[in-house]
Amino acid sequence: MGSFNPLAIILKENKLTGPNYVDWKRNLDIVLTAEGHKYVLSTACPPIREENATEQEAKPYKDWVKADEMARCYILASMSNILQHQHQAMEIASDMMVNLKEMFRDQNRTAMLVSMKEFVSITHVEGTPIRDYVLKMIALLNELEIFGAEIDGETQIDFVLNSLQFESFKQFRLTYSMNKMHLSLAELLKKLQAA
Repeated sequence: MGSFNPLAIILKENKLTGPNYVDWKRNLDIVLTAEGHKYVLSTACPPIREENATEQEAKPYKDWVKADEMARCYILASMSNILQHQHQAMEIASDMMVNLKEMFRDQNRTAMLVSMKEFVSITHVEGTPIRDYVLKMIALLNELEIFGAEIDGETQIDFVLNSLQFESFKQFRLTYSMNKMHLSLAELLKKLQAA
């Protein structure tokens, strides 16, 4: 993690020591996504092509191996020396992440339950800006995803819309449902602000 990468500074300043697993994982996800390496954590390595394979045929394998190597380096460089020692012999980044998830599972689960409790109990106070409320909902949904919750886009939209119980949003919810609209959370936010 050289000084040439400003995102790497995030990991350097927030090394994994154990108690900070949830924050470290969130920062790691940011860096690996920005660098284009995160896919190796959820995608199996493509098969090795025969020796006489064309460069184009061998490219997926070579790209995956290089991305995995970079992900491993980011992971190892952003953890304490003790954790580095425990994980340096692991051959692929996803194995390292599975092991870390197991080691700190209880921390992750507790943090997810806290976020879930906050998410289901959040309510929009009539008269307050809808923007702030929806942004808070989006932040909590993002947190839940980081902790491993899988909530598809439609369900996320449904959560937000169903939490808006005021009469002023009744027509919006009806229009959304009748027109079978498909929006992202950002698009929903814009339309709610306009309404």
